[in-house]
Amino acid sequence: MQLMSNYFIKTPWWIKKIYPRRLWSMPATEKNIYLTFDDGPHPVATPFVLDELKKYTAKATFFCIGKNVIEHPAIYKRIIDEGHGVGNHTHNHLNGWKTNTNEYLNDVMIASKLFKSNLFRPPYGKLRSIQAKRIADAIADKSAKIVMWDVLSGDFDETLSKEQCLKNVIDNTVEGSIIVFHDSEKAFARMQYVLPLFLSAYAQKGYAFKPL
Repeated sequence: MQLMSNYFIKTPWWIKKIYPRRLWSMPATEKNIYLTFDDGPHPVATPFVLDELKKYTAKATFFCIGKNVIEHPAIYKRIIDEGHGVGNHTHNHLNGWKTNTNEYLNDVMIASKLFKSNLFRPPYGKLRSIQAKRIADAIADKSAKIVMWDVLSGDFDETLSKEQCLKNVIDNTVEGSIIVFHDSEKAFARMQYVLPLFLSAYAQKGYAFKPL
């Protein structure tokens, strides 16, 4: 179990047990990996990701920030047109632990009006229980699923080297893993290095890359 300064690279079993209704990984019945990208669309990082995915006929899920969808509609359209999944990541990238519940849910609702998805991922992975219980109402979908992760690349962490981020995903990814990358300004230098190498390594091992 690898613990960085304040987060786990590999989500431990006991956290999954505390929040069993949240989606942490997919069934390990086939050699599938589920890549996810948070915080986009971004004018540089997202097109880079899409270009790399296309090389491997890989599909992913993009957890988009509402205000970024408004700023970059053409890039968002490209995500959809190329067959990738999308999810709600709030409108303003709010931290649920630091935000009033009604304000938080209103922010989620604003984002939900920009694109339809039953998938929601809380920024920073931080969500209060009362907020979690009301997410389905906020995105107007009773089938709403709160999506967490099995593996964090750590690409958002400016204290990590790009080589360490690559090691994080190579050492911890297994069949059914949901992996977090970020198509953001902050993460781009590390993600740009890791993603092509990761895709190549796991494609050679016979893995497929699927959307959630």
